Amino acid sequence: MAFAELALGQIRSLRQTAVPRNYEIWYVYATGYNSALNKIINETLARNGKLTEADLEQIYETYLSHIKTTDRIDKVGSRVIGEIDDVMKLISEALGMSASYDASLSGANKKLESVQNREQLKKIVESLVKSTREMQDTNKALEERLTLSKSEISNLQQSLEAIRAESLTDPLTGLGNRKYFDRSIETAVHTALANGEPLSLLMFDIDHFKSFNDSYGHLTGDQVLRLVGLSLKQTIKGQDITARYGGEEFAVVLPNTALRQALTVADHIRRAVMSKELKKKSTGEILGRVTISVGVSMLKPDDDTDSLIERADACLYAAKRNGRNRVICEADPEYVADSRSQVA
Repeated sequence: MAFAELALGQIRSLRQTAVPRNYEIWYVYATGYNSALNKIINETLARNGKLTEADLEQIYETYLSHIKTTDRIDKVGSRVIGEIDDVMKLISEALGMSASYDASLSGANKKLESVQNREQLKKIVESLVKSTREMQDTNKALEERLTLSKSEISNLQQSLEAIRAESLTDPLTGLGNRKYFDRSIETAVHTALANGEPLSLLMFDIDHFKSFNDSYGHLTGDQVLRLVGLSLKQTIKGQDITARYGGEEFAVVLPNTALRQALTVADHIRRAVMSKELKKKSTGEILGRVTISVGVSMLKPDDDTDSLIERADACLYAAKRNGRNRVICEADPEYVADSRSQVA
């Protein structure tokens, strides 16, 4: 109860929404059991004086949600182990029955060598028939159990795949999450460098996102994020990789795509987002249009993942500084000018 009071007190003092996610964050914070979570919260509060909705979501995804995923994987794993144990037990019983049947056959063979009358032969045959039926019943039971186990293990495998997919998906937008992005871009960069293929990266950020949250509330902010996610899903297809990078920032990896093509894709996304009107669900009020700023970089022979992201990020902030709602790449004069001023 003391932890609960502390958690609710933090929610009140920071004027956060009293939703289960926020309560869980502050309850865990109050217990002190998750030192990494406490550290990031203390650092963020010291730096900014508050925790934004994006901060809370990032903290939850990073420090709490994976624990639940691990628990679910453990439960499915336990069921798989239980299923295997049951099958192994049945197989052991079948092997014992097989050994018994083999002994019956050997015994019958010896008895047949010394049989003297029809009555003795009849008893031996009846014994063999009985042993054979028992063996058939055991085999049939084993076959049925193995069929059921195959189906059950297949279902459990699908559950594990679903959990894995969920652990790599951003729940708000349905795009890949940061973990998915980090894994995917590493693989894509390695493949592109190994094969000498072009690869481009788009990093983009929602313009004035904070003002949407401040003016209309976090639910409207979530709607903005969903709108951008929907635009990405409708625009990006095939082998291209889309992800919510963090907060209001998104990323798209474009394998086999040179800079000029990447700029076309980026502008297509920008226009797709801007074409949608944002409407407040509760009142039907039109809140305007959402715009994004985009930075584009292309993989160089001496690049690694970090340098590729760093240049795309620098291009993104050059787009923000030069008026927003635009696409800037590393070949554009705005980026070059920014780079020179930073060096100077």
